[in-house]
Amino acid sequence: MKNIKVLGTGCANCKTTMKLIEEAAKAKGVAIDLEKIEDLQSIMSYGVMSTPGVVVDGKVVHAGGVPSREKIAGWL
Repeated sequence: MKNIKVLGTGCANCKTTMKLIEEAAKAKGVAIDLEKIEDLQSIMSYGVMSTPGVVVDGKVVHAGGVPSREKIAGWL
C-alpha cells in the first residue's frame, strides 16, 4: 500500500489533486493511504514552498500546481 500525502491549506488545486489521486488509484486497483496535510509547519517540514505538494512514501514527488494524470499514474 502506498502512503500518499497531499500538502496544502485547502485550495481548489489541493482538492483537485486529492480527487485525481483517488481516481487514478481506483482505476489501477492500487491500495493507497491518502492523507491531507493542512498544517503549515508540517507542510514546510517537507521543504514544500508552493502547494499542492505530494509526498509518496515519505518522498516529495511534486510541488506547485495540479499534477497530470500521467504523472500520478507513475507514482502508483
